[in-house]
This record gives sequence, structure tokens and C-alpha cells, in this order.
Amino acid sequence: MNAEDAGTRAASTYNAAADFYDDPANSFWERFGRRTIERLQLKKGAVVLDVCCGSGGSALPAAEVVGPSGSVLGVDLADRLLEKARAKAKASGLANVQFRVGDLLNLSVADDQFDAVVCVFGIFFVPDMALGLRLLWERVRPGGKLAITTWGPRFFEPATSAFWNAIRKERPDLYKVYNPWDRICDPQSLSALFAEAAIAGSTIVAEPGRHPIASPEAWWTAVLGSGYRGTVAQLDAVARDRVRDANLEYIRNSGIESVEANALYAVAAKSA
Repeated sequence: MNAEDAGTRAASTYNAAADFYDDPANSFWERFGRRTIERLQLKKGAVVLDVCCGSGGSALPAAEVVGPSGSVLGVDLADRLLEKARAKAKASGLANVQFRVGDLLNLSVADDQFDAVVCVFGIFFVPDMALGLRLLWERVRPGGKLAITTWGPRFFEPATSAFWNAIRKERPDLYKVYNPWDRICDPQSLSALFAEAAIAGSTIVAEPGRHPIASPEAWWTAVLGSGYRGTVAQLDAVARDRVRDANLEYIRNSGIESVEANALYAVAAKSA
């Protein structure tokens, strides 16, 4: 898949997922976004670029931290998510954050401009991840930091396996075709990516975690409000109902109350 097709697919997936993206069942977006910002230890007055910002999971906490003397620019391909981000910023009284539609590979912002550049759950959508990383790094000013957060191994297991098994039963051609987050789900592969992008001195932390699944319906909400929406959207109505029913039945019968939600945090500091 080339970069243009990948971008179109990501935008389509997350515009579709916007209706459930901020559902209380999907609190992981805000949780990991906030954790990313906490790790950066931003100062008041800092200028931040958040690429693949979604509905503001990391951009809004960043705006809170940097305060009125600082600023945050959030960029994403999915305009429906940006609408949600703007509404949340307004409701929180955050006038120091702006959101606009944009592509990681064509940001149209000056180099060496930002105290921090952030990309949470986004770098893996770029076919050439090393190129994407270099482009983000170019936007970091001397003395600034780049923060990349991605999913760790066993994303949402064991429910993920149940999801893909149901998909394979209906549409074998869609089975695990779109789960780009698996490309860098361990510290070794993420470290290798930074090395390929010629970014030295990155610190990578693997953080184990779990995400609660309060009910079978909550799991299906997580499916619809995440990257799995792109796969579900390709099913016809009858197949989609069967996949949903199979997922609900699995959660109900397995008795699981949470899924794995492991994350990797990488931070690189640019020499002053």
C-alpha cells in the first residue's frame, strides 16, 4: 500500500469510528494520550505539535500543561475527530490549542519550530515509518523532544483473536489485512525504527496494562471506535451482524472483564 492509499484508508477508518471514538467504553485514547504528555514533562510556554491527534487525547492534556503562554497544534487526517477535539477544547476553555486536517507526510509547518512533537498511535499508519519519523524529528527544535507512543504486543487480547476469527469466518480475505499497529509492537522493533531514521539516544519504555470490558456491548463499542472499524465497514449488513453476535457471545461466555492494553513510549531529545 502506497502512502496516499494508506492515508485515505486511515482517514476513512477513523472518520467512520468517530461516532464511538469518545464513548466511555473507549477511555484508552485519553488515558494513553495523557500518559504520553506526562512523560514529556512539558514546561509552561512550550510549543507543541501533535500529529495523528485524533479527538485530542494528547493535545488537550498538552494544552493544559503548557498554559496560556504556550500553544498546541493538533493535526489529523480525520476531520470528524477534529470536530470532536475542537468541541472538547471549547468546553474546557482551552484557547491555546488549534486543530487542522493534515497529513504526517505533508505537514506544511516549519522545521525546528516545536519544543515537543507528539505522535500517539499514528506512526504505524505510514508505509515508510522511518521517513515519517524523520519528518517529525525535523520539526523538533534544538533541545526539544519527540514522543512516539504505540501499542505493545497482544493488542486487546484475548478478545482480538475472537474478533479476527469471526472476520475470517465471514470474509477470509479481510483476516488481519488491516492491523498496522503490529508492525512495531515490541521495544526491539521500535528501537530499530529510530535507528533506521538516524535518531540516536531514544528511551523506550514498555508499559503493561489492561483495559476494562464492562460488558459484551462495551467490547463491540471498542471495536467500532478503533482501527477495527475499517474492517467492519467492509462487511455487508448480514455479515456485520454475525460478526457482532459472535463477539458478544464470546465476551459473554468467556467471562473476561478486561483485555490487554500494553503500550510502548519512546522519547528522543534533540541536542541543543
